[in-house]
Amino acid sequence: MSTENLLTTPLNALHRELSAKMVPFAGYDMPVQYPLGVLKEHLHVRSAAGLFDVSHMGQIRVSGPDVAAELEKLMPQDVIGLPLSRQRYGLLTNERGGILDDLMFANCGDYFLLIVNAACKTQDFAWLREHLPAEIEMEMLEDQGLLALQGPLARQVLSRLAPATANMVFMDTAACNIDDIPCWLSCSGYTGEDGYEISVAPEHADALARVLLAQPEVEFIGLGARDSLRLEAGLCLYGHDMDGTISPVSANLLWSISKVRRPDGARSGGYPGATVIATQLADGSAEKRVLIDVEGRAPVREGAEIVTANGEVVGRVTSGGFGPSVARPVAMAYVSTAALKADDPLFASVRGKQLPVTLRQSSFVEQRYYRG
Repeated sequence: MSTENLLTTPLNALHRELSAKMVPFAGYDMPVQYPLGVLKEHLHVRSAAGLFDVSHMGQIRVSGPDVAAELEKLMPQDVIGLPLSRQRYGLLTNERGGILDDLMFANCGDYFLLIVNAACKTQDFAWLREHLPAEIEMEMLEDQGLLALQGPLARQVLSRLAPATANMVFMDTAACNIDDIPCWLSCSGYTGEDGYEISVAPEHADALARVLLAQPEVEFIGLGARDSLRLEAGLCLYGHDMDGTISPVSANLLWSISKVRRPDGARSGGYPGATVIATQLADGSAEKRVLIDVEGRAPVREGAEIVTANGEVVGRVTSGGFGPSVARPVAMAYVSTAALKADDPLFASVRGKQLPVTLRQSSFVEQRYYRG
């Protein structure tokens, strides 16, 4: 896509003012890094507070009669039971049990707010419109700003500017003013750290970003560090670690399927692909998403094959790179269930070499969401 055709966020001019390196991403002109550099940006988020422009994400307002029940027909999560001012991770599934997109959905009282992936937002909106009743109203909040403040000092920063946010716990949401700027925010993020995502009208996005950047703990962070941060925290990236051909069971996202929505739950099934997913819950899936440690210093990138000692291909890497927090390679892969059960040595095939890998039972860094 040529730069002339790229969309821009309300903070585009600020990124350029701050000498960000801009790249095309999901149809937008986005900052991949700032003069600080990806490595230092990454480590700053782990030690202090980083500010991300994620305004390219889709923000969809959904309202109308029985809106919670109608949304619940489209995903395997508990929407009806979500309390007011709370948010939950969700999955839109297709009839094959594949993941159309992952999202956050929040109960805002008169409406639900859905935060969807940038590359999927147009198709998500169309798919929701097609599958929700006509009396359900939908609005894409075009050009709405979305900022993420992440890191162990994020709470300290935001509570200084908006004291009401100090006691928010993971997945709480609230409307508040930050330096007299009206905002809606959730206590969540995509780095594994404590923090907030802040929705703001486009005309106020620049002012809000400048207020946050004026705090001594805060640095602007680009897409490069955002990717390495989420990978260290074991978080999926849509279009890489999951897509319409991969089920929540294969993606190791069983935790996201609410108990009340599972086959033995009070409101089981009824969503696209429910029969396929129920079968996999009972019988298992052909492959599973896993996190892997790589021996040595060479990073293992997306597309690398996972093989056995005799060279049999049993999996593929879907995300991989260097983890600055742990100072070694980190990777996410899909491996056949048979190979996982065999528990034989596995290797990543990189430029003709077989690098030993071992499976992890937890993320590369501890997830530090604040739960009170």
